[in-house]
Amino acid sequence: MLALIPLLPLVGFFINGTWYAFGQAPVGRKRVSAILPGAIATLFIFSSFLISLVLFFKLLSMPAEGRILEQTLYSWITVGKFNLDIAFRVDSLSTLFTLVITGVGTLIHIYSIGYMAHDQSPGRFFAYLNLFCFAMLVLVLGSSLPILFLGWEGVGLSSYLLIGYWYEDEEKAKAGKKAFIVNRVGDFGFLLGMFLIFNAFGTLDFEALRLILGHGLPAGIELATVTAICLFLFLGCMGKSAQIPLYIWLPDAMAGPTPVSALIHAATMVTSGIYLVSRLNFFYSISPSAMCVVASVGAFTAFFAATIAITQRDIKKILAYSTVSQLGYMFLACGVGAYSAGVFHVITHAFFKALLFLGAGSVIHGMHEEQDILKMGGLHSKMPKTFLTFAVGWLAICGIPPFSGFFSKDEILWQSFHSPHGSVVFWGLGAATAVMTAFYMTRLFTLTFLGTPRFKEKSHATGDHHTHDSEGVHESPGMMVFSLQVLALFSAIGGFIGIPHFSWIEHWLEPVIPNHEPLEAALGGGMEWVLMAISIAGAVLGIGFAWKSYQNLSKMEALKNQFSFMHRLLENKWYVDEIVEVLIVRPIQKLSNLLWKSFDIALIDRFVLSFGRISTWTGQTIRVIQTGSIQVYAFTLVLGIVVVMGYLAYGWI
Repeated sequence: MLALIPLLPLVGFFINGTWYAFGQAPVGRKRVSAILPGAIATLFIFSSFLISLVLFFKLLSMPAEGRILEQTLYSWITVGKFNLDIAFRVDSLSTLFTLVITGVGTLIHIYSIGYMAHDQSPGRFFAYLNLFCFAMLVLVLGSSLPILFLGWEGVGLSSYLLIGYWYEDEEKAKAGKKAFIVNRVGDFGFLLGMFLIFNAFGTLDFEALRLILGHGLPAGIELATVTAICLFLFLGCMGKSAQIPLYIWLPDAMAGPTPVSALIHAATMVTSGIYLVSRLNFFYSISPSAMCVVASVGAFTAFFAATIAITQRDIKKILAYSTVSQLGYMFLACGVGAYSAGVFHVITHAFFKALLFLGAGSVIHGMHEEQDILKMGGLHSKMPKTFLTFAVGWLAICGIPPFSGFFSKDEILWQSFHSPHGSVVFWGLGAATAVMTAFYMTRLFTLTFLGTPRFKEKSHATGDHHTHDSEGVHESPGMMVFSLQVLALFSAIGGFIGIPHFSWIEHWLEPVIPNHEPLEAALGGGMEWVLMAISIAGAVLGIGFAWKSYQNLSKMEALKNQFSFMHRLLENKWYVDEIVEVLIVRPIQKLSNLLWKSFDIALIDRFVLSFGRISTWTGQTIRVIQTGSIQVYAFTLVLGIVVVMGYLAYGWI
């Protein structure tokens, strides 16, 4: 059954992909409903979810030390001492990711049936969705680093196809290419890390590596080697999980359809890096230097991305920078040794961020593709179901108890302060990020759903303008709302699996992520309660300040003018894209043009074309004797016979 989890979405990809290629091509054909291809894709990913659920309960019934199920399909590569099997393995860690990928993925597939109802090629879209789910499941179920890397590259390809799905739009096509290229930078580090692991330990199998390093650094292996391995692998994580400086692809990836943003950039692909670091926790725990780098990059990314989200106007861009910030939180947890807390936040984040993205898609759908929150307002009355579910996601990400985001965020803040690898600086950056998160998410919520309507739509029939308060804006279809309601439920109650000191998830992950901290130290006295109170107070402060500032647009403008320089700096995203353009993109383009003109054209092209010129010259030279005169041909023939006979008779020419 294990192999069926990734293989079923692959079957869905082939069915929808073949159907699109041979039966649904949009050129010269009538548009086909999204219901049938959507139902096919949803059926296969839901079947994977059911199998994942069965295996989860099977693992639950097993003793903790034996919670591993494995299936080997066949031997793929054998070269010298290197043997690679196509094998899948599910344990306490991977089963949580498979449940999130297939469960949240199913809801996003259902939502997409309504969202993509007017698309010209729904078969292609749902084929790409299934392909992505297949690659992501291979990533988390692979029993070795090469199989994980196969899924790692698969999600990179799939995300390129999904982000640039509307490739007729040049901006969207460029966004897909940008994501693909930036991820290749990180993947180079991933490959170097794999090579170093095999060179040092002679295996790439996760379980074998865990047994080798389970009791510390083996004899003959230097700490510098392990640190280099960790940093190279983390470079791959920085690309896939959008950490500074490789985060620049994720905000542009919002060019894809909103369900793509929810699936790739909230619940699955961007959490690949957290999965890898958590899976290889026995490597990182040996190297304090590597853990410090992971925590520092995560903390700074969380803070930096939150500052940018404060001033953005595009509803999806705000959520994109929020995702970058929350991913920084997860790496901060892993960097201070709280891997279970990082995984816990992956799960709660999958619920509330998928809900927020799909809620944003519902707003965009109801607002006729409008994405500027300054042109919205008052939508609570026109889209009440979207409003209520979005409110749950808003409270969850702000960290208001008892919603899910509170438990996972508070656990990360506590561990960043209390852990031996933590510090007051890490806690301070995390706490400041939490306040900013509450501020910018309340700003988004207030400007979108509360206040008076600010959106005007021009009627195609009469040419008159009307606000959405009278007509035009509508609630999303029931199929879309259903997914929002289910995600809202899990966003509300999902945090109870990680209640501090009674955490089910920490106990569940114990076989994969050992908890070496004594219970007395974990309780931490009254300091944990003090920090929890500060965290809640910070969230309330951020919500209150944003609520007061954005209830009245004139106050908002006054605040903007008062801090005009900082606002302009944040609105332009600290000019990072422009700096990258000047320092990296343009020099590479100039170097490429130089090599193209001086090497490709001047040397290679001339060398290759010279063969054609020689052939042309030879043909033109020989053509001279082709006169068309029978007498000349007869004379040439007789002359040739005489020469040959003379050579045979006398040995001369």
